[in-house]
Amino acid sequence: MFTVKFDGAERSFDAPITVYDAANDAGLISREVIAAEVNGKAVGLTYKLTGDAEVRLLKFEDAEGARVFRHTASHVLAQAVKNLYPDAKLTIGPSIDDGFYYDFDVDTAFVPEDLPKIEAEMKKIVKANLKLERFTLPRDEAIAFMEEKGEPYKVELIRDLPEDEIISFYKQGEFTDLCAGPHLFSTGAVKAFKLTSIAGAYWRGDSNRKMLCRIYGTAFPNKDALKEYLARIEEAKKRDHRKLGRELELFTIMEEGPGFPFFLPNGMTLRNTLIDYWREVHRRYGYVEISTPMMLNRDLWERSGHWGHYKNNMYTTVIDDTDFAIKPMNCPGGMLFYKSQLHSYRDLPLRVGELGLVHRHELSGALHGLFRVRCFTQDDAHIFMTWDQMKDEIKNVVKLFDEVYSVFGLSYQIEVSTMPEDHMGDEKDWDFATETLKEAVTEMGKSYIINEGDGAFYGPKLDFHLADCLGRTWQCGTIQLDMQLPERFELEYTGADNEKHRPVMIHRVVLGSIERFIGVITEHFAGAFPLWLAPVQAKVLPISGYFNEYAEKVAKELTDAGMRVECDMRNEKIGYKIREAQLSKVPYMLVVGEKEQESGTVSVRARVEGEGGVMTLDDFKAKAAAEIETKKR
Repeated sequence: MFTVKFDGAERSFDAPITVYDAANDAGLISREVIAAEVNGKAVGLTYKLTGDAEVRLLKFEDAEGARVFRHTASHVLAQAVKNLYPDAKLTIGPSIDDGFYYDFDVDTAFVPEDLPKIEAEMKKIVKANLKLERFTLPRDEAIAFMEEKGEPYKVELIRDLPEDEIISFYKQGEFTDLCAGPHLFSTGAVKAFKLTSIAGAYWRGDSNRKMLCRIYGTAFPNKDALKEYLARIEEAKKRDHRKLGRELELFTIMEEGPGFPFFLPNGMTLRNTLIDYWREVHRRYGYVEISTPMMLNRDLWERSGHWGHYKNNMYTTVIDDTDFAIKPMNCPGGMLFYKSQLHSYRDLPLRVGELGLVHRHELSGALHGLFRVRCFTQDDAHIFMTWDQMKDEIKNVVKLFDEVYSVFGLSYQIEVSTMPEDHMGDEKDWDFATETLKEAVTEMGKSYIINEGDGAFYGPKLDFHLADCLGRTWQCGTIQLDMQLPERFELEYTGADNEKHRPVMIHRVVLGSIERFIGVITEHFAGAFPLWLAPVQAKVLPISGYFNEYAEKVAKELTDAGMRVECDMRNEKIGYKIREAQLSKVPYMLVVGEKEQESGTVSVRARVEGEGGVMTLDDFKAKAAAEIETKKR
């Protein structure tokens, strides 16, 4: 006899039983249930329970449920490709955020025109409602089985599995794939899917191995959800920061510097405005700002651990027979700053910010606009504190994050990442630090989810996953506790007992990187930045050349008031000028003609509201100043 506990129900059984049958006995099965977690492990509904277990039933709305659903969709894709192209070799096909992919080794790479044909074959497989059946084989038999099917990549994967690994397969009709699972009960559940793109991918991410053909797709339980998702994707394409970056003349990346963005005048205005805001916030929250060298010698990077663990991602050189490295992060320089002075407990907490340009060697295939670059400005801060100051400092940082993200209209989910297996330091310190993170968040009335074992080797952390207006998430802010770097650098402060003590520290970024955050908000606002951020806040549009002098006078008065203003004095019709300003996403267009010149006014047209009527310059300046001051979105 064993007991199975569900959320809100409990049942006892005296013989092995599937998750489906156990849940059905408890009256908990519905069409929405697609998989389960048994004692925290994701399984299919056909998984057999043989002992006491805690079971959580999964629906598509659950992240793990969506992964199971889309993993099955990837097997449907693989079967369709094998049906149509029998010589294609299978590799891997995981679920990913919002979809799935499968990599194939084919003689002729797939092209977009092949996708409708493959989708049609997938529909046949779904309609056949093939049952997914799991079976296992001993290692030698598994290798022979895949060799017989002519699947060399699967053979390689099996050979690389640990000796004690259970080697499982999933069969659907005539198709069988090496897979750890879990999966849906049958292919018929994959009601709505779409193949979205094709890309190249090296086998196992190794550029020395063969280039494979990767097919991406997505899948949902119904057509309405798929339709809504595809509409969001189309909207996301319109908001692509690379496209908007060109159109709005914000930044460019040139062949001479792949991964090294060039910021254009409009982009520099946006960037500097963002940095000014960052500095203003940090002054209010009690931070001092420093700048540490971009290049430091090998001894420092060996002491920090980067030379041994991160050297392949660093740019190095030799100066006067000494190895140097361009910094991939600001932390070691921050340690040297702390050590440059003596500190008392009265100095703590010491909050130190740095907008430091860092360089990291990223593979060329991973580069992506401003989201993945080889040099970026990290908005770092390091907080040096005593152990009993930890909770208050965490709260202070969360409060700062909350203020900054709300300004941009970005909501967030907090994730607590706990101790990994390869951690350093005493577990008691880890437990204290982790509980302090949780308590700080809870006491502020905020919720969190646990990301088990994903902390850094030197301490637990809070990650802030931002959600933009399309519901996409971006990991930007981090609050990382560190109990090890102060030890490595022998940081000290004199306590009230006049003895030397070791501080604990927080690493934290709020924007993550200036460049990436600009990419995020460009897409979030679709390039239509709020007035306080807009590179050009207003354009003065004379209806003819007769009014250019008055237009210049208006522009100068607004510029003197602190606004960023341009005049469009081209010999074009006013309608054309307005459309051009709209396409440039300028917040305000100020049309001036004979009536405005005579009355000393402007005819205001807002980007969002449209016609705003005639206003005196003083009234417009007051309106704009209030909008800028409050950072109205």
